Amino acid sequence: MDGELLSDAFVEFADTMVADFDVIDYLHLLTQRSVQLLDASAAGVLLADPRGELRMVAASTEAVRVLELFQLQNDQGPCLDCFRTGQPVAVADLAAAGQTWPQFAAAAREAGFAAVHALPMRLRAQIIGALNLFRATPGAISHEDLRVGQALADVATIALLQERSLRRSEILHEQLQGALNSRVTIEQAKGKLAERLGLDMDRAFALLRAYARDHNLRLSDLAQGFIDGTPADFPGLTRQASPRTD
Repeated sequence: MDGELLSDAFVEFADTMVADFDVIDYLHLLTQRSVQLLDASAAGVLLADPRGELRMVAASTEAVRVLELFQLQNDQGPCLDCFRTGQPVAVADLAAAGQTWPQFAAAAREAGFAAVHALPMRLRAQIIGALNLFRATPGAISHEDLRVGQALADVATIALLQERSLRRSEILHEQLQGALNSRVTIEQAKGKLAERLGLDMDRAFALLRAYARDHNLRLSDLAQGFIDGTPADFPGLTRQASPRTD
């Protein structure tokens, strides 16, 4: 194995993690580098969607893409077993795997592959997919290559989980900031309505809420419109009434 190429690959993966993150491009890079660095003819990645169902997301060749889809459609193959168990699955000779995965073994051999090794993309108990290495000739991938392959899968797993966590965090931040902004707008509308009608803030808020519900409006949208508009834009709101309290 080329040590310099291996070092460059890990640096490349690290650079990808801090740049604008493109998941598909990142996983295609994983398949390409796996073929370059390891004793594999082709590689593919299956990744679980938010519902936990595996999807084909990257492949180094069209033959692997079709084979991965075949696995998913027939719910059969070493890559699926790897994902379900969280353990590596090694098949050094697909000719002998006909009883375990008859349809997959036949399809893989027809596609030109004689061996496959599936490595889990896992961080502790969380399994998000599998990195699958295909060989055109029978034989096991060396222990050293498998260790490097698992390291590549581990780096990719950490990157993907970090990206998911960041995205969830950003969404929560946006939701929180939106709620805070809405709250400020509603307070301003309450103050404007209370001053105009000579009400206390509680009664002004009750009027706003009742008007929003009666007219099927979001309270924050009503508040912003009331601040920006004129009394004529909100008939009934600027007249004192007994608001609903439910």
